[in-house]
Amino acid sequence: MKILGIIPARAGSKRIPGKNIKPLQGKPLVAYSIEAALKSKLLTHVAVSSDSAEVLKIAAQYPEVTPIQRPAELADDHSPAIDYVKHALQTLGENFDLVVILQPSSPLTLPEDIDHTIELLLQHPEADSSVSVMKLDHATHPVKLKVKKDDLLLPFWEEENGRMAANELPELYVRNCAVYVSRSSTISNGKIIGDHCVGFLMPRERSVDINDPIDFEFAEFLMSKHA
Repeated sequence: MKILGIIPARAGSKRIPGKNIKPLQGKPLVAYSIEAALKSKLLTHVAVSSDSAEVLKIAAQYPEVTPIQRPAELADDHSPAIDYVKHALQTLGENFDLVVILQPSSPLTLPEDIDHTIELLLQHPEADSSVSVMKLDHATHPVKLKVKKDDLLLPFWEEENGRMAANELPELYVRNCAVYVSRSSTISNGKIIGDHCVGFLMPRERSVDINDPIDFEFAEFLMSKHA
């Protein structure tokens, strides 16, 4: 089985300029995803798609990785993921059974997380995609969300009806944006996540998704704690 891992690391980042090459614990952010991908037991090919010369230079330091120059029109804020995936497949000129997207903004993702998300899809032949997820903290549970009208708190979704404790609320999950796995047929249909998607649960301490400076600081804290 041929399984492609794509690491999308474009140059643009408004909230953290140069995010993908910014040093995290002395290493460029994108390097964590590259190294996790190379340690995966299931990925058969790893590529980095970027419009950044700096990112592609970092990728070229790993002989097993294929750097892919992404056209500028596929690298703006509104470019859908399916476009850079199809561009990467066209550039490589190979057929793959599965395509795995590994986000560089999730530097605490382990090789095992990648493999388990892949394995989950393979265990479910009826599914067209699999993603990594984390359990939603009860403090942000939709039942607890409020809107404010003239200082009065009103339910955004539904009444709490006295359900204050975590064990009184149903468990909910959210994509943690670390790993996405798609069958080739799903990609051919123009989708990354299909209609039948299964989820691999990752712990919150490995589910950091770096979008803001405080996320970067939190990732540094967690890494220093486990160093």
